Order: sequence, then structure tokens, then C-alpha cells
Amino acid sequence: MARTALPGPPSRFGPRDIVSEALAGVVRRPGRSALTMLGTVLGIGASVAVLGLAATVSGQIGARFDPTEATTVTVADHPVKDGVPPGANPQSGFPTDADARAARIKGVTAAGVWWRIPAEHLRISASPGGGPAGPDLTLIAASPGAVAAMDPALTAGVTLDRYAQSAELPVVLLSTEAATRLGVHRLDARPAIFIDGLPYTVVGVYEDAARLPDPRPGLIIPGSTALARFGNPGPGGDRAARLLVATRAGAAAVVADQLAVALRPDAPDRFTVTAPPDPRTLRDPRTAGPNGLLLALAATCLAVGAAVITGTTLVAVVERTPEIGLRRALGARTHHIAAQFLTESAVLGALGGLVGTCAGVLTVLAVAAARDWTAVLQPWATLPAPLAGAAVGALAGLHPAVRAARTDPVAALRSG
Repeated sequence: MARTALPGPPSRFGPRDIVSEALAGVVRRPGRSALTMLGTVLGIGASVAVLGLAATVSGQIGARFDPTEATTVTVADHPVKDGVPPGANPQSGFPTDADARAARIKGVTAAGVWWRIPAEHLRISASPGGGPAGPDLTLIAASPGAVAAMDPALTAGVTLDRYAQSAELPVVLLSTEAATRLGVHRLDARPAIFIDGLPYTVVGVYEDAARLPDPRPGLIIPGSTALARFGNPGPGGDRAARLLVATRAGAAAVVADQLAVALRPDAPDRFTVTAPPDPRTLRDPRTAGPNGLLLALAATCLAVGAAVITGTTLVAVVERTPEIGLRRALGARTHHIAAQFLTESAVLGALGGLVGTCAGVLTVLAVAAARDWTAVLQPWATLPAPLAGAAVGALAGLHPAVRAARTDPVAALRSG
């Protein structure tokens, strides 16, 4: 009577065994493993460095982004063509209470109307019969809200207030350079300057202003005084009235969307509202080309690294053919052999990705420290990098793993 062979115990090769064998295979040949990882290290490191440097450069927008500019909104008026609406300036579409209307918008800290008065046709001097202070002086008429929005840094005296506006006082605010040219050094004696022979009391001197409409040395007088003495602003061009609005940080875009309707609900289209640029759009477009080339180079390095892993793993399959035969003889299945070599390739890729990520991060930190920048590292560009290396290694080791799994165990034992 023939004997029936009893089935042997099932072959067990769990995930822990696979990882342990893969790590042993990597550590057993450290020199070869290091050279195999080199392509992945270069590819991942270059990718992390390029993405990190691009984010860091984009973050250094201090020279192209001014916090004051980000909180400034301006409104220009189109020339009047079809009549003057009730309550509006005869030569401007802004209502007489434009300051108050704009200030009621949530997020506005100060707002007011201003315009330039052609100073080249005026005689600005320190005395009624004195010589002019210079042709490059600018004369600006502004409401109290506009002066508050300009935010002048006073070195002496006071600013133009609502009383000066309501009473049409002949007062003036001077820049430090204009004050020097006009011989105004102290305000305790209430000095006066003369514009076209009419005196204006100097109530304050400012060194600079956050939102000064004109960087040239200038004079600021109340808007009501300018209307009484020089007439209405021009309907267009450089003399046209404008609205200057100061907002809280982050509110400029929302305020800009509401200004035209708040000023003239009946004709919001006659205003041109200029909001500050979005900081996200301030990245220099010239960096896109070099960054693209560097990323292409990084991808090439990854491809080379994948090819190196594939070649090295194929050589390892040939060298370890007796080992494969022995494992098969001891009960290892084909999928066990494939999983072992595939895991070894993935481990090599993951280690290369980890080393490359560290190298890329150190490169970004070194460049930022050398340029006195603030390093910006996006988590999505650094944290998945070792996983990307593992994925590259796994893909590179797929063909060698399949070849190892298909090795004939008898021939493998004979070759040993």
C-alpha cells in the first residue's frame, strides 16, 4: 500500500522578516550600498534644495513689498461729462463727505481727498517780496482724513486738523527740506510763509510720511483753504482729486471692493480703485526658468539613481543565486524572494531619500544664513522626500525582484 506524503508546515516569511533581511543585505555591503544610493541622494537633495530655495527667495519680498503699501488704497475720479450730482464737488465726483463715507467701511483707519496745486505758477517764498524757494516744491491740498492717511512724522508742531478745515484757516504743514529752504527753524514765534503774496502760518514740520503722494519736498494746506483761494481741482490729469485710504493689515482688498459703491452708489463705475498687489504675486518670474532647469536636473539624477539601483540589484541577484536556491529549498516561495529584493531596493531608495533630504535642507539653511535671509521650508516639499526615494527604489528594484523570483531553485543550488 502506497504511503501518502504529509504536507509540511506552511512557509512563513512575515513583514518583520522581510525588513530584517533587507537591512542585513544593505549593511552587508556598505560600500556598494553607498554608491547605489548616490543617485537618489543627488536627485532628492537637489529637489529639496530647489524647492526650499525657491520658497525662501519668494519669502524675501521686503525689497518689493512694503507693509505700508499693502495697507494703502487709492481712488481716482474720471472727469465729469454728464452733469454734477447733488452733493458732489463741481469738478470732482467725490461727495463733500467722502472722508466720512470711506471711514465708515470696516477696516479703514483713515481716508480723505487730496489734490495737487500747480506750484510752478505760484510764488512760494519766506517773505512777501522774497525770492521763490525753488521750482521743485510741491503744494498739496488735503482734507484732515487725507492728512491722517498720509501719517506724517512730525518733528515740530501739530498736523492739520478738522478745525483748520472747517474754518478755512491759512495754515501750512512743511516738509523738513521745504522748511529749510524757507528759513523756518522754529515754530514758537508762529512763522509764516507766503504763497502768491498771501501769508500762511506754519503749524507743523514733518520729516517723512508713510503715504506721501509726492516724494519731493512739499507743503500741505487744508483742502477748504485751497478751494477758497485756488478754486476747484482740475477734472483730470495731475490736478485731479484723489482719495487716499489707509486700512488695517489684510483689509485692503475687501475695502477696495466696497469703496466705489460707498462713495457713489448711483455711479460707482466713474471711480478707478487701486488696491495693493497680492504678496503672493510678487515672486520674481525670472526665477521660474532656473528653478525649472534645476528641477529637471534633479529628475535626471533620480532617473540615474533608479538605473543604478536596477543595475546593482541585478548584479546582486546573480551573485546571490546560490542563496536564492537555498532559500527556495528551505521553503521560501517565489513571492518571498521577490519581496526580499524589492524591499532591499526600497530601503536603499528610502535611505538615499533621507540623506538627500538632509543635504537639501542643510543647503537651504546655508544659503539663507550666507544671505541673511529667513529660510522657508515647506513641509510638503521635505517630509515626503524619503518616501519619494523609497518609491524610486521600489520601482527600480521591481524587475530584479521578478527575475530573482523566477530563478530555478535546482539550477541555483547547482551553481553554488
